[in-house]
Amino acid sequence: MVIVVGLGNPDEKYQHTYHNIGFDVVNALAEKLGISFDKKKYKAVVGEGMLNGQKIMLVKPQTYMNLSGECVVMLKEKFKDARIFVVVDDIDLPKGNIRYRQHGSAGTHNGLRSIVSYIGEDFERLKVGIGRDISMGLADYVLSKYDETVFKPIIAKAVDEICVRISE
Repeated sequence: MVIVVGLGNPDEKYQHTYHNIGFDVVNALAEKLGISFDKKKYKAVVGEGMLNGQKIMLVKPQTYMNLSGECVVMLKEKFKDARIFVVVDDIDLPKGNIRYRQHGSAGTHNGLRSIVSYIGEDFERLKVGIGRDISMGLADYVLSKYDETVFKPIIAKAVDEICVRISE
């Protein structure tokens, strides 16, 4: 099984903000695969389905970004042999760039730091570049809304990348 965890914040006011790109990518993947988020468990909303004959679980933690590890550790303990695949925004990547890593440090991302503190660095991640706006403070920037027309193809590219990586 592959567990794809999109990081974000659950409140409606955070929808389509840069920091919620993980949620938006997982939502787009769910739409592509016909998966509904119909369960609440593991401190998350969860949907299950199949991708190329492989069981997949899509997860949106409801713990808020900085506590994402609380959800992921529950998943890791329950599904010991599952691949964990985290989708996250990255301010250090230029806007629109996508980077896949099999493992590694959390860098500057508090959601990844939370996960690493619970399960270590051995999980896959897909980082979606959101760039930086140096005229704004970091928190103000990552919590600001992105232009959906600009990010729609970027989110689609991230979904395609996940599908390729999961099928490998």
